[in-house]
Amino acid sequence: MGVHDGHRKRLKTQFLIHGEDFHDHQLLELLLCYAIPQGDVNGLAHALLDQFGSLAGVFDALPASLTRVDGVGEHTAVLLKLIPKLAGRYSTIRSSPGYILASSRAARDYLLPYFQTGPRNEMVYLVCMDAKYKVLGCHKLGEGTVNAADITPRRVVELALAHNASAVLLAHNHVSGLALPSNADLLTTETLARVLREVGVELADHLIFTEDDMVSLKDSGLLNGYPNPY
Repeated sequence: MGVHDGHRKRLKTQFLIHGEDFHDHQLLELLLCYAIPQGDVNGLAHALLDQFGSLAGVFDALPASLTRVDGVGEHTAVLLKLIPKLAGRYSTIRSSPGYILASSRAARDYLLPYFQTGPRNEMVYLVCMDAKYKVLGCHKLGEGTVNAADITPRRVVELALAHNASAVLLAHNHVSGLALPSNADLLTTETLARVLREVGVELADHLIFTEDDMVSLKDSGLLNGYPNPY
């Protein structure tokens, strides 16, 4: 590993740990590493900031102006122009109302389409939410036999943490046509609630669907240990 490769690796590691403390030139330097795969880009980061005055100035500069800076080619200019576009799209998505599952009825309406195709197997979904129960993501955990579907606590925790979720909602269907929870459903709910609690995530509810019915374990008083979010 060369000197510059070692520096880049340290820079990436430091960003993952202390990224909020990075100076503008360090952030720009790290970004340039992905446009220019080899060599020292620290000087180029400083040159760009000197030329355009600030990070905002760099990102707002016209492509033609960027490529006039020695060391900036088309590839680098495209990456620099991509950043504000991505940031704008991200801000729009984050500030939009989105889906708020603040009641079992709202959760039912959101999840019902996933179970309306008449599946012959049990399917399990996990909805990750923020502290206001806004949906961050919905994932299919698995598909089981007509009698059972396997839910792995580790997978549930991984997805919750990957979304930085404050709460999650579990949902699955009963192909028998009866939405009443089984002993296995109750045991799974208790296990997941305990495991998630250990990592600071709330299991807001566990919904069981059939073709024409839905049961909320929270509303039924079968999910204990958490304040009612609804």
